[in-house]
Amino acid sequence: MSTSRRQSREFALQVLYQVDLSGAKPQQALALFWQVFEPKADSREFTNELVEGTWRERDRIDKLIAGAAENWRLGRLPRVDLNLLRLGVYEILSYPQLSPGVTINEAIEIARLYCGEEAPTFINGVLDRVAAMVGKKAQTHESSE
Repeated sequence: MSTSRRQSREFALQVLYQVDLSGAKPQQALALFWQVFEPKADSREFTNELVEGTWRERDRIDKLIAGAAENWRLGRLPRVDLNLLRLGVYEILSYPQLSPGVTINEAIEIARLYCGEEAPTFINGVLDRVAAMVGKKAQTHESSE
């Protein structure tokens, strides 16, 4: 996966976290964010799509996460973890051309940078369950027919 896509995902996570904590509108948070960061045009476009789409679909996304995160209430999840899960679920739902396995692996790598020690395993499990719930097989390590 290209570095610009990874960068877009990381930027989107940062903006979603800001929106979640501050209550700002996604467009306001993005405008403020872009005053500080100057990415390539394709990174900026993908970041904007991820943030606006994830936030717009968050009720549906949160229901899927709640159904997949056994024994966890969303309110108890660390906010960074929750927003990374939201981002991953949005990608699984909205980008059929991307393999769920790629999306999940990207989320795991980002979790290693921004989340607690247990988060990569937890995020992997939740996103894999969501992919199964919506009928998309995540082929991260092995391929099955």
